[in-house]
Amino acid sequence: MEEVTEAVGNLAIEGGAAGAEAHKKNRIQVSNTKKPLFFYVNLAKRYMQLHNEVELSALGMAIATVVTVAEILKNNGLAVEKKIMTSTVDVKDDSRSRPIQKAKIEILLSKTDKFDELMAAAAEEREAREAAEAEEQS
Repeated sequence: MEEVTEAVGNLAIEGGAAGAEAHKKNRIQVSNTKKPLFFYVNLAKRYMQLHNEVELSALGMAIATVVTVAEILKNNGLAVEKKIMTSTVDVKDDSRSRPIQKAKIEILLSKTDKFDELMAAAAEEREAREAAEAEEQS
């Protein structure tokens, strides 16, 4: 979790297609090539701890990753979906003269009533496991 916290501190959040959208502190723009799936799951948990809700956003092929992250959080009882928005955006491609259209999805998730309780239980379980491993090594 420390590396996720560090990544949150170092994360630069980019704006929309032409920078027209305002920077949102609770938005995660997901890529299906740059980071592993559970990086985004853990980052979304951290954002929900800080802001009570998180907006997951993706273009094109990364849409499947966003949906998977949202479903993992929902199935573990950590999040409920508030809003799902779909659209198409023009993406400039240097190899073509005209822009291409890509599908876009934005999923807004908020914490469940049991979020803090579940996160505390997971932290206790992790600490107990680490303590047992430390004892085995000594």
